[in-house]
Amino acid sequence: MTQIQLSDAQAVLLSAACAREDAMVFPVTASLKGGAVGNVCKSLLARGLIEEVPATDLNTVWRHDEERGPITLRATELAHQTLGIADPHAADTAPADYAPRIDSPRLRSGTKQEAVIALLKSEAGATVEEIMAATNWAGHTTRGFLSGALKKKLGLAVTSEKVEGRGRVYRAP
Repeated sequence: MTQIQLSDAQAVLLSAACAREDAMVFPVTASLKGGAVGNVCKSLLARGLIEEVPATDLNTVWRHDEERGPITLRATELAHQTLGIADPHAADTAPADYAPRIDSPRLRSGTKQEAVIALLKSEAGATVEEIMAATNWAGHTTRGFLSGALKKKLGLAVTSEKVEGRGRVYRAP
C-alpha cells in the first residue's frame, strides 16, 4: 500500500472527521479561511479519503445535486488507515506493518540543519552565537530555526538554560 502524504490542513480536517462517531467532515472545526475548506475537501475527495453521502442535516451540506439532493462529506476507511485511527465502522483494520506517513519531515544529511542538531545534541549544547558561527546565519534566523523548524516541524524537544559565563544554552535530546 502506498503512503499518503497530507498537508497540515488536510490532516487537521481528516483527524476531526475521523474522531467523530459518524466520520462526517462538517461542521469544520479547523480555522481555514476563504475557499481553503473547499480546496482541501476537493483534494481529499480526489484521493478517496472522503466521500460524498446524502446529507441529513441541512447545516452540513457540501453541495446540492439535482438527482441526489443535499450532499455532505464523510471520511472513508482509507482516511482512518492513513491516520492510523481504527474505523469503528470498518470490518477490518490496516495491516500491522502499515505505517502511515503524514508529511513527516525529513532529516537531511550534510546540511546546516544537521549541523545545528549535532551541536544541540552534544553534551555542551550550543548558544545562539555558536550556532550563528557554525551556520553563518543571523541571530533572528537562528532563533526562528530553533523554534520553527526544530520545535514545530521536526517536533524536537529543544530546551534551554542559562549557564554562567556562556549565556543561554540550547540542548536537544
